[in-house]
Amino acid sequence: MASSTTFLVLSTVLALLSWQAIASDPSPLQDFCVADKESHVRVNGFVCKDPKDVKADDFFLEANLDKPRDTAMSKVGSNVTLINVMRIPGLNTLGISMARIDYAPLGENPPHTHPRATEILTVLEGTLYVGFVTSNQQDNKLFTKMLNKGDVFVFPEGLIHFQFNPCPDKPAVAIAALSSQNPGAITIANAVFGSKPPISDDVLAKAFQVEKKTVDWLQAQFWGDNHN
Repeated sequence: MASSTTFLVLSTVLALLSWQAIASDPSPLQDFCVADKESHVRVNGFVCKDPKDVKADDFFLEANLDKPRDTAMSKVGSNVTLINVMRIPGLNTLGISMARIDYAPLGENPPHTHPRATEILTVLEGTLYVGFVTSNQQDNKLFTKMLNKGDVFVFPEGLIHFQFNPCPDKPAVAIAALSSQNPGAITIANAVFGSKPPISDDVLAKAFQVEKKTVDWLQAQFWGDNHN
């Protein structure tokens, strides 16, 4: 009896662990599930449009990704053009999205994380200094690499990462693929110092080991978004 109970417990634990391992975007159970953005039904993702109403345009976007984006208005010198399920309804349940990222000279895509996606980035033009930081359990180790045109780098799901154009006189361009129809993005500085309402300066002063007036100054800055 004890052995069967142990087996049952172990089986349950393994089942839960297996479920957690695949608890990202679910695999489709049909050819496609085009997002019905007009539906008032709330689900994890989007309700499927009736297949009879699906058109080729549901899988298409005239995105003009071959054209440079404006980086002049960005305080960090970058412009991220995200193509996800919000822009192409046919991406619903397919677990993929992409982005074009333009970098001004000395521009950066600042430290951020995608809570629902691994990212693979390809440099199309220029040079990028990129990196990611591991979790606390892995001692917050920093992995960095200098990338040139044609190089590829992977940022694991959920880890803080960044890209920086070290060239003072040349822009850079990259294309990123992400393993979610809606990967999400949390820019660390924006989230910590630009939250609404703001996090208590007592909390942040203690966390960053600085004076409260430094936190107050940081919170007073304009924390713009470089995602479009």
